[in-house]
Amino acid sequence: MTIHSGDWWYDEAAGPLVRPYALVSGRTRPVWGDLHLTTQVRAIRTSNDPGSLSVEHTEIMKLCRKPLSVAEVAAYLHAPLVVVKVLLSDLIQRGDVITRDPSRMATAMDMNLLQKVLDGVRAI
Repeated sequence: MTIHSGDWWYDEAAGPLVRPYALVSGRTRPVWGDLHLTTQVRAIRTSNDPGSLSVEHTEIMKLCRKPLSVAEVAAYLHAPLVVVKVLLSDLIQRGDVITRDPSRMATAMDMNLLQKVLDGVRAI
């Protein structure tokens, strides 16, 4: 049986050693429900008690020292997306991670700038 250090509950040959729903106490929906695949998650320093975190939460905190998308966190953990969303929701409520949705950060295009670029390309 091969268990990787970061994937203590996952065996490549056997699959999950713990059922995913057991990792989140049977919860199927995140309490904080605005997590999309592309939502960026980053761990922040907090005064909360790290001893109260589960192993899965701690692993997410380590992964998210640099911003990662929800999809990336799920891929690194080899965990179903819904499980990761529930775990992230817990961390958001505790104030251990912050999120940013890149799709909502989009700004309107400057039409004048786009026209100048188009005119420049046509002039070539």
